[in-house]
Amino acid sequence: MTTRQVWRPLAVTVSAVVMVIGTLAGFGLLGTRVEESSGGAFAADATLLTPATPAFSVWSLIYIGLLGYVIWQWRTLDSPRAARIAWPAAASMLLNALWLGVTQLGWLWPSVVVILVLAVVLGVLVRRLGETPPRSRIEAVVVDGTFGVYLGWVSVASVANITAVLVDAGVDPGAPWAEVLAAVVLVVAALLGVGYAVRLGGRWAIAAAMVWALAWIAVGRLAGPLYSTPTAIAAALAAVAILAATAILRRGDHAATSERLGAGHG
Repeated sequence: MTTRQVWRPLAVTVSAVVMVIGTLAGFGLLGTRVEESSGGAFAADATLLTPATPAFSVWSLIYIGLLGYVIWQWRTLDSPRAARIAWPAAASMLLNALWLGVTQLGWLWPSVVVILVLAVVLGVLVRRLGETPPRSRIEAVVVDGTFGVYLGWVSVASVANITAVLVDAGVDPGAPWAEVLAAVVLVVAALLGVGYAVRLGGRWAIAAAMVWALAWIAVGRLAGPLYSTPTAIAAALAAVAILAATAILRRGDHAATSERLGAGHG
């Protein structure tokens, strides 16, 4: 065991502790709840693209997965795969805490920068995961699954974040143009999900998280008080597009793998 091998999981652990402290603030235990911070800019009915409140329960799954990931890092000190993702993983946790910190202070535009950087870091991390396969089913779930869900959720949250900041800044074209713009943004989110399927190998964890967020945007727009049937339909169609693209890519990869195995046996 080398000093460098120990520093890697130690840095990840410290980052996780910082993230937990930030999360306690976001839950209102050490500060103001996210939906009540920044003048209510992130409340469930603040914009057409904010998911309904139950959507945010996905963070429980992400945090449990990240705890498992920290344990995995300590148990795989000699793993090149663990080494390749350790620093982006640590950065993602620190950025998560930073986002919660800037929103506590009401710094809305910095929150956009932070969440976009977080999305990029997670994209790099998941890309690195795809370069080598997991060594076990547990690793696939705890590591690949966790960061896939993390990336998928943050990607849709970025869209909601940007929209919330623009609305808070007074950008409100009014009906029906607000719904048209919301639909355009949801098309962009769908294209992003399709892009992930193409570039990252059709990962179900990413698709599931994005579909979860989009579904709750649809539910939020149909349940009110910010009611919008066109936005709900656009969100549902975006979710279907992401699911379809992921399924097609997965089926194609499976067929290609089967063909290679058949050729090898032949």
